[in-house]
Amino acid sequence: MRPARRGILVGLAAAMSFGISAPLAKQLLTDMAPQLLAGLLYLGAFVALCAAPRGGHLEAPLQRGDAPRAALMVFAGGIVAPVLLLVGLQRVSAVSGSLLLNLEGPLTVLVGVVIFREYLGIRGVTAAALIFGGATVLALSNGGVGATAGGVVLISAACACWALDNNLTQSLTLRDPWSIVRIKTGVAGSVNLAIAVARGDHFPSAALIAVALALGAVSYGVSVLLDAYALRSLGAAREGAVFATAPLAGVAVAVIGFGDVLSIRQLVAAALMAVGVVFLLRDRHSHLHTHAPTEHEHVHAHDEHHRHEHPAHEIWGADGDEPHAHVHRHDELVHEHEHVSDLHHRHPHRERR
Repeated sequence: MRPARRGILVGLAAAMSFGISAPLAKQLLTDMAPQLLAGLLYLGAFVALCAAPRGGHLEAPLQRGDAPRAALMVFAGGIVAPVLLLVGLQRVSAVSGSLLLNLEGPLTVLVGVVIFREYLGIRGVTAAALIFGGATVLALSNGGVGATAGGVVLISAACACWALDNNLTQSLTLRDPWSIVRIKTGVAGSVNLAIAVARGDHFPSAALIAVALALGAVSYGVSVLLDAYALRSLGAAREGAVFATAPLAGVAVAVIGFGDVLSIRQLVAAALMAVGVVFLLRDRHSHLHTHAPTEHEHVHAHDEHHRHEHPAHEIWGADGDEPHAHVHRHDELVHEHEHVSDLHHRHPHRERR
């Protein structure tokens, strides 16, 4: 399977596991304050990631120079955004809150293309337009009522914070995604819980705390980890388009769990999103391009981008074909192959493809 296609499927899994969180968190807000719930959600994510058996290969560790981006990532996406979302959910209906989360996708694309200089070709733009078009149709459905202006602003601000978070995370994904997500969830959970305790927030029953922790494990643990791998494979712009499918999970919960009936608009929205995902899966971007000389560290195997020697005591399979991580240098390379706008392929384009 092509890395880009695998990244899309991982991104879809991340979107679906996050998409179920808004309507369920809305129910939990009747028994606990937003800051406390945010802390429990991220604590559940942190505990799950620490308890899960760690498979995989040696990854590059975070470096001291990564600290400013990591700190801003944790602050924007782990501390500020979830509290803004949960306070906003108190002021809108569950359906409205779920639909407003559609804003995270286009904002992630906007930040990725405008600020982080990612490239999205005509096929990618078409796919994103279809997915965002479906999200817009969904947002314009009759279920979108029941929202105050304050709630809309708060949830929109949360989506803007997560858009920045997504792009910062993507810029760090040459490092170990497990470490990135554990730091984010651990710090965010601790800070939000400390603030909640200092404010004197009331703790609910043990059963509700367990539910919040379980929801956090799935929607803020598994989802964020999968999303980090998708960001590594796709770049933030394409990942943002994929993540815009998250409301489909909310629709599924409403239909299967609560007996809601799909409207014509919801069916149209689902169809548009599905076609957009197919466009992304079939997207091909290939042209002659130049890799400038650079030196960095990340997990890799020896392929056309990675041809270098190792000391005799470092054995990584036959000719380095097993994944491993170390500081290595890329010499200038000019070639043509299929690629996306990941951290190895940020180069100018004369025209959209």
